[in-house]
Amino acid sequence: MAVTKAPPQPRDTGEELRPQSPPAPSPAPSRAPDAETRRLDSPLALTLLMLLVVLCQGPIRAALGAPVMQSWMTVFVAVLVQALPFLVLGVLLSAAIAVFVPPSFFARALPSNPVLAVPVAGVAGAVLPGCECASVPVAGALVRRGVTPAAALAFLLSAPAVNPIVLTATAVAFPRNPEMVVARLVGSLLVACAMGWLWLRLGRADLIKAPARHAYEGQGKGAAFWGSVRHDVVHAGGFLVVGAMAAATLKAVVPQTWLRTAAENPVIAVLALAGLAVVLSICSEADAFVAASLTQFSLTARLTFLVVGPMIDLKLFAMQTGTFGRAFALRFAPATLALAIVGSVLTGWVLL
Repeated sequence: MAVTKAPPQPRDTGEELRPQSPPAPSPAPSRAPDAETRRLDSPLALTLLMLLVVLCQGPIRAALGAPVMQSWMTVFVAVLVQALPFLVLGVLLSAAIAVFVPPSFFARALPSNPVLAVPVAGVAGAVLPGCECASVPVAGALVRRGVTPAAALAFLLSAPAVNPIVLTATAVAFPRNPEMVVARLVGSLLVACAMGWLWLRLGRADLIKAPARHAYEGQGKGAAFWGSVRHDVVHAGGFLVVGAMAAATLKAVVPQTWLRTAAENPVIAVLALAGLAVVLSICSEADAFVAASLTQFSLTARLTFLVVGPMIDLKLFAMQTGTFGRAFALRFAPATLALAIVGSVLTGWVLL
């Protein structure tokens, strides 16, 4: 009888019971450097803008040839050309003061009596000029070095408004009204001292947070100076351009009947220019030329523009919030605005 042989069984090596690991994923191909997402930086944006201007030069010439645009460009360029030298000079001086004058100098120069320290600090703003961009960090440094906050706040308000550069620019902008220089000096000092004394009476120490150290402290003097100059020129120059555009628009585009209607009512004229000063946020070295172009308004209304702007505007509110805290700025800004309007009206009523 034939014997059937069983088929050979495979040997148990354990391979069938061992789980199969998934294949390793193949590495993703590296992206070529030229395929990376490009960022729209400033040189590229400027190049694209110039290319767009070249391509659209025909329509641009036709638009600028209109009488309204010619009037607009005349006022715009005139304000820029007149104001730019004073802005640059003011920025250089304010940067030099912020970098080379130690904060301890002010602590030694101010009287120990807080009531007397307030007007002395206000007058120091005239002796040691500085624009808005420099006055806030300098005031923060004064508070950090132990100067009474009321005196530091008086310096903060007076320095951008009554320094020699600002007063000289005001005299150049108002050659037929030299009393505007005296009125701006008196009104601004009056408001700065009033705010300092008001803080002594009603202010609370817990409303002012300890200011952080200035961004340029710890650097070399030269690097800190030029860094401050570059920062202030870019920011103040941008606000000057916006202010010149607004002045040109009010002069050439807005119907004259609207401006006359607002200018004929003294209360509306003062409030309108006070609000305009807050919104435009023009550097104090250049705001006199914008105010001089608003010929429809009275000298008192334009004085309000010159007193309010260096003390409280949008950029100053943001800087005060970042330096002294939100609780401080929300109380200090409205009080400054109200006192600046009242002080400028009283000064204009007496001197103008």
